[in-house]
Amino acid sequence: MPEEPSILDYLKSKLKFWENGEKVEIPPEDEPSKVSPLVVSQEIGVGPEVLHLEQASQAEALLQKSAQRQHWPWRSLLALAIALLAQRTWEPSPNRSATEGLVLYVISLALLVWAYFNQEWALASEPETGNHSDKLQVRWLPLFIGIPLALAAFLTLGGNLFTPLNVLLWVLAITCFVWAFWLPGEVSLYSWNRVRAFIRGDTWQIKVSRWAMVILVMVAVIAFFRIYNLTGIPSEPNSDHAEKILDVFDVSQGQTHIFFPRNTGREAIQMYLTLIVSWIFGTGLSFLSLKIGTVICGLATLPYMYLIGKELGSKRIGLLAVFFAGIAYWPNVISRFGLRFPLYPLFVAPTLYYLIRGLRTRNRNDFILSGLFLGFGLHGYTPIRILPFVVVIAVGLYLLHSQSKGNRRQAVIWLAILAVVSLIVFLPLARYWLDNPGTFSDRAFSRLGTNATPLPGPILQVFLSNTWNAIRMFNWNDGETWVNSIVYRPALDVVSGALFILGMAMVFIRYIRQRHWLDLFLLLSIPLLELPSILSLAFPNENPVLSRTGAAFVPVFLIVAIALDGLLSGFQARLNRRIGTTLTWVVILFLAGWSSFQNYDLVFHQYADQYSASSWNSSEMGAIIKQFDQVYGTTNSVWIVAYPYWVDTRLPGVWAGIPNRDFAIWPRDFNSTLDVAGTKLFMIKSEDTKDVDALLQLYPHGVLSTFHSATNLEGKNFLILFVPPNE
Repeated sequence: MPEEPSILDYLKSKLKFWENGEKVEIPPEDEPSKVSPLVVSQEIGVGPEVLHLEQASQAEALLQKSAQRQHWPWRSLLALAIALLAQRTWEPSPNRSATEGLVLYVISLALLVWAYFNQEWALASEPETGNHSDKLQVRWLPLFIGIPLALAAFLTLGGNLFTPLNVLLWVLAITCFVWAFWLPGEVSLYSWNRVRAFIRGDTWQIKVSRWAMVILVMVAVIAFFRIYNLTGIPSEPNSDHAEKILDVFDVSQGQTHIFFPRNTGREAIQMYLTLIVSWIFGTGLSFLSLKIGTVICGLATLPYMYLIGKELGSKRIGLLAVFFAGIAYWPNVISRFGLRFPLYPLFVAPTLYYLIRGLRTRNRNDFILSGLFLGFGLHGYTPIRILPFVVVIAVGLYLLHSQSKGNRRQAVIWLAILAVVSLIVFLPLARYWLDNPGTFSDRAFSRLGTNATPLPGPILQVFLSNTWNAIRMFNWNDGETWVNSIVYRPALDVVSGALFILGMAMVFIRYIRQRHWLDLFLLLSIPLLELPSILSLAFPNENPVLSRTGAAFVPVFLIVAIALDGLLSGFQARLNRRIGTTLTWVVILFLAGWSSFQNYDLVFHQYADQYSASSWNSSEMGAIIKQFDQVYGTTNSVWIVAYPYWVDTRLPGVWAGIPNRDFAIWPRDFNSTLDVAGTKLFMIKSEDTKDVDALLQLYPHGVLSTFHSATNLEGKNFLILFVPPNE
């Protein structure tokens, strides 16, 4: 007879999650029998009278269970209410105090734990791990063809230019490597046959379920938040946009760079995307073209958040994550700004999705897809260079946990395949890196090391301080970068912030109880994806910043969704169907409504007003240049007098449709304007009285006037000196 396991055996089993041994479980004392009373009575030979008594007992148990289902989940609701109140106290205000919110959060978390162990807050279980066995077969012919193709592509990618030849070799190399490692599968024609039958049918019938209606409404709301007033918010470009438009202009002139060295260097994807957008939408090389491209990238991230949510437990988790991320101010602002920021989460989401699914289903093809997205993502936005380390850490955590039992060797090989595929996709940048190591790494190392300025303190102290500031950005302070955030407020709204804290606690509790590697990775992925901001050691005032932490919103909003899904699952478990469904919709509509109203105010009022007040009105200068050109047929006699910390004099040209022209003139060059014939126009900062006097000495009959900005904001007015043609 086997010896009954001791309490010590149970503790060892729980603590040593990395071992392959059989887990010791203690069954609940009140666990109901899964065997039918009829079967039991037949096996032990009891009569009908005893069977009748057992049926009565079973009926009584069912009544008790039904009564239990009517138990109102007051602990869960109270925990949520106090968490919302706690996060509300951390909203910006003159008397904001961390202590009050912290005390409320402690009370909320205590109630949450109580609710969890009373089954009022029920988190979904992760999907079961597959048992697919990979025989590790490789197609050797395409692999042997792909190696020389990759070498040839690498050799021809010199000179920092994409050419028809090296692009062809590069694409063929990628194709060969994918073909070499790809596992053939059964391709179902069921969906295609349904589409073909639908098209050929005499009558078309489209059925829309309630679930589909919910999705359509959600898509419409998200589209509104991401697209509404895109031309006006943000209102003005800045110097980084001027640099981007010059890079896009270079591409339009045939300079098909792999890496754009202007302004400390930029990867290529946005430049080519913006040029395509300008062709499709007819918006030209403009600020709007930049914004349309990045908004598309932001929207394209959301489907993969839904897919990751499914991997984490259910479709509802995916939909909730998409909704709250779709309307949130943080992802919205970094998408609208028109720079490369949304390219970071755009490629992180699919890379992690295919990695997580590949480890669960044990399918090599998912690792290949993950490698493709990782490789292409490295051509997007510099902070994504942290992603290879995140992938390695994810696989390492998987190997240390019991879910990898019987699959550790295969997982290491799949990781190697992922690395090879991503390296082949990375080849153009790898060649540029080899040829120009300083330029390629300058931007990252200027923040990490002492290239630009000495560190402000001991490196470990600065790193820990940056880490703490980055961790609390979600609920307390998102930094001081006004161009892509509302300064000194939480990165999350009240609803998302409260659910995030509750979700972190729930995921941590579930990890302690179940030891699933994915829970631990979900928690650790947040600071890991924030590292590009945390590692701003030379400039700690730049941390946190919503752009370089952008990909962290993927796990953040997944945790938000997990928390809310757990609350709703608790309703379904504790209440009957009608009451549970009603309470579910009341809570969803209340939280979604609150979050929507606050995020609308954050983006379309607070951020818009802050941005307009802090940016220069180059659009009005561009309109003056455009009008001058329409009246006098030239812009060669229009200048903007350069002045420190004023408008970037390239931006008015962008608004006027002249993206490659800098309208700046320096005081030392005033005399050169005498050689220009015809009507002339100078725009001058109002405070620049010295240069006004110098110009009036050259042009005593010039007409000086003040341009009053339509923004009605202080400091936005400027002077115009109009010089008649005979002057």
